[in-house]
Amino acid sequence: MQKLGVKFFVEPSSRVPLTRFIDVFHGWIQATDGVYHDVADYSHMQAGPGIVLVADNANVSIDEAENQRGLLFSQKRRLSGANPEKLRSVVAAALEICRKLEAEPALRGKLRFSANEAVIWVNDRLVGTNTEACFQELKSEIEPFAKQLYGNAEIGFDRDRDPRKRLHVRIKTSGRLDVNALLRSLSNN
Repeated sequence: MQKLGVKFFVEPSSRVPLTRFIDVFHGWIQATDGVYHDVADYSHMQAGPGIVLVADNANVSIDEAENQRGLLFSQKRRLSGANPEKLRSVVAAALEICRKLEAEPALRGKLRFSANEAVIWVNDRLVGTNTEACFQELKSEIEPFAKQLYGNAEIGFDRDRDPRKRLHVRIKTSGRLDVNALLRSLSNN
C-alpha cells in the first residue's frame, strides 16, 4: 500500500471560515525549516479542495469535498514497512495535524475534529480500482488496524460504489471519540 490518504471530519458545530486556515498554514511555513512549502487557496470552489498546505512528504488540506469539511492528509512519498505500519504512520500524522489545528491560537475553541469517522484511501488507480473485490482486499488490511485504533467500539465499514471514485474505506463508529483518544490508542499499540 502506497499513496495513502486519510480524512478526519470537522464536527458540525465547528464553523471556522475556510480562509482563516490560510494565515494558519502560512504561519506553519514560517515556523519550519523547509517542511512546508506553499499554500493554495481553493476556497472559491464549492465542495472543493479548500485550503491546501504543500509539503515534501504529503499534502494537507482543509478539504470540503462532498460538502464535508475535514482534514485531508495525502501521503506522497513511499512508505516503508508492512501495511499496518504504513496505515499507522499516515493516520498518526493526520491526527497530529488535527490536534495541532485544534490547539492553534487563532482556532482554539472554534475547531473540533470528530474522530469517530474517517475515510482511508489509496490514491493510485493502477494499484486498486473502486470495485467490490478491491474494496474487500483493502478492508481486510484496514479492519485489524481500525480495531486497534477504536478499541471495543462497534465499527462499520463502507464505500461509495461509484467506479469513478478512488478506492477507499469509510470507517465509522457509534462511540464519541476525539483526536487525543485515538492518538493515545495508537501510542498504546
